[in-house]
Amino acid sequence: METQQQIWQNMSGKIFQHSITQLVEEAIIREQANGHRLKVCVGSDSHVYGDAINYATAVVFIREGKGAFTFIRKEREIQSISIKERMLNEVNKSVEIAYAICSVLDAYGVEMEVHADINTDPDFKSNVALKDAMGYILGMGYVFKAKPFAFASSNCADMMV
Repeated sequence: METQQQIWQNMSGKIFQHSITQLVEEAIIREQANGHRLKVCVGSDSHVYGDAINYATAVVFIREGKGAFTFIRKEREIQSISIKERMLNEVNKSVEIAYAICSVLDAYGVEMEVHADINTDPDFKSNVALKDAMGYILGMGYVFKAKPFAFASSNCADMMV
């Protein structure tokens, strides 16, 4: 599976050599052994630089009442696309990772949300993709969050893109 070949890092830039499913399982085992209750939020963001689009996908582990940590995947694509297509590409990257890790999360009883960097205010350009993104994420059976509640995409992934 393609997601197994991606390079993941933390917010400090430390590179991990394992697949995201292995990283997630190891993190859950470690954190639950330390008594932490966890929730995982997956989100992506992108920035356009000329004819290139840089994407970042974040898998955020929230320790209830005890902070959080994140795994990040960065990608760069050369293409010229509409804002709607770019927003839906972000959502697709998040759903791809959510799908790859959901069985591990289910096995350990960890809740997951998928965050979309899409504004619920129709005055913003990204809103053009809101209904499609919401339908896609909810249709996959995941909990959907958009701005201003989509911190995995609009804060964590945004800092790394």
